[in-house]
Amino acid sequence: MKRVKVFKDFFLSNNLELKFILGPCQIESKQHAFETCYVIEKLSKKIGFKYIYKSSYDKANRSSHKSRRGVGIKKGLDILAQVRQKFNCPVISDIHDVFQCKMAKDFLDVIQIPAFLCRQTDIILEAGKTNLPVNIKKGQFLSPKETQNIVKKFLSTGNKNLLLTERGTMFGYNNLVSDMRSLPIMKKTGFPVIFDATHSVQLPGENKDSSGGDYEFVSVLAKAATTTGISALFIETHNNPRKAPSDGSSMVPLKELGKLIQSLILYDNLSKNEDLN
Repeated sequence: MKRVKVFKDFFLSNNLELKFILGPCQIESKQHAFETCYVIEKLSKKIGFKYIYKSSYDKANRSSHKSRRGVGIKKGLDILAQVRQKFNCPVISDIHDVFQCKMAKDFLDVIQIPAFLCRQTDIILEAGKTNLPVNIKKGQFLSPKETQNIVKKFLSTGNKNLLLTERGTMFGYNNLVSDMRSLPIMKKTGFPVIFDATHSVQLPGENKDSSGGDYEFVSVLAKAATTTGISALFIETHNNPRKAPSDGSSMVPLKELGKLIQSLILYDNLSKNEDLN
């Protein structure tokens, strides 16, 4: 099973202990990023888990052109670099265009390609050429078997530091469904598989000019995914989801994050102990 190094002694693999990708949907300010990561860092020491801090400098795929997109690439990357330095943790953010790869590679530990862009060959190739770990989210329009084509594109760059994320499949209009069969299918690639528990409860376009979400199901889906033996869980979190500029109805309240992670670690231990037997 492939191991991908993301930071110092931090590795992702489907047969290692569960890791977490945590943070608010978009960067709101340096202060908000520091306050959020401070809570996550305290939880990581108290409970005992490793995490990658996640937040987007630009939400380029908002439903409406009037929606808040974030602080922008230059300011956002600088904030993420400061988070990494202060909390000694790896950081990840989305890129949306080929030219962003060269800017992002000097600030991020992991580059993320959003689901809608997972078939954009030029972006995948350019991200691969950075030699950084790259997390590619499987598009809502793809079957898990089709991730093989993504893997082949990426590997053609010579970079083997690939992560694959499941975030649900379109289920009619304004709805997603999570097929847990996709996780073992994607694991057959040999690369670390991640389950995005918060975007999987999105209701795309439900509010006409923005997406809705069913936050109450995050825990259920996260626990189910963990039992399949994956490398990490992607969970967006916020101190006040109702006031978040994006994806508030899908994010886990920061005050509830610790209890959820504790339960997920138990499920992960059970799943991977069974694998050893």
